[in-house]
Amino acid sequence: MSDGGAAGRAAALGIDIGGTKVAGGVVAPDGTIGATARRATPGSSVSETEDAIVAVVEELAAGHDGELVGVGIGAAGWFDRTGDTVLFSPHLAWRHSTLRKDLEARLQRPLWVGNDADAAAWAEYRFGAARGADLALMITLGTGIGGGIVLDGLLRRGSHGVAGEWGHMRVVPDGRLCACGNRGCWEQYASGTALAQTAREVARTSRAAAARLLERVDGDAERLTGEDVARAAADGDPLALELVTEVGQWLGQGIADLAAILDPEVVVIGGGVSKLGEMVLGPARERLDRALPGRGFRPGPRVVAAELGPEAGLIGAADLVRQ
Repeated sequence: MSDGGAAGRAAALGIDIGGTKVAGGVVAPDGTIGATARRATPGSSVSETEDAIVAVVEELAAGHDGELVGVGIGAAGWFDRTGDTVLFSPHLAWRHSTLRKDLEARLQRPLWVGNDADAAAWAEYRFGAARGADLALMITLGTGIGGGIVLDGLLRRGSHGVAGEWGHMRVVPDGRLCACGNRGCWEQYASGTALAQTAREVARTSRAAAARLLERVDGDAERLTGEDVARAAADGDPLALELVTEVGQWLGQGIADLAAILDPEVVVIGGGVSKLGEMVLGPARERLDRALPGRGFRPGPRVVAAELGPEAGLIGAADLVRQ
């Protein structure tokens, strides 16, 4: 892919659609963001979600004097290979929805439409922690686990468009029930949801051990979130640090499994849980070193924190519409 011609010199709009908000920005060819806008995501309604997307695009386009090459849209969901159809979205109303066709009719602009983690992977390859890598994997740690693959300078979406759904590798036979319908998926052990669930399990079993965590939620174990545990870990709470370390170890085990299949040069860790930094990345690297097949006789991937933060999805989506 190249940035040739006028398209490579023009700004594009990037839109990132999550479970709670539609965020957009005007993105320059070097990946920097200018004006931004956002709307709440009415996740239970397909038409209202599309209305929110159109409202963000129209607001940004109206305030931008220069040429806009197009609109890139990254959304939390499984897309077909072309990006024409949202097959399924766990937090939004899309089920085999013709998102591209619907938005093309309303926006009358060139579009790129696809998975938000794919867009983030592309952004980190182009402008962030994976620059120049021949094979880069993105792992986004949030409520669940998503990701993307960039190989030989191309975003790889798989034969059916759903590559990079690492979170649904089964790592514990008959383990925790996952939203996908299976049990024992990786994201049930190495995500923000996993962090919260384990904390609640400990608090129910031993309120004394979880006393400092329970102080944060007025003693109600069921209100504990991954963010509560993360803040407690940053404050030095021993139990929270132990739980974060456990998530990091599960992360490292999964990366070792991915390395056995794909042999990446670099694995970029993004998403909300990545804000824990070395508290989660350190244990991940240690477990990777112990679990990597052929360890001691082969190199493993570099495991690094994402550089572009929560804006990676809209930066990548904007850049992909230029390609």
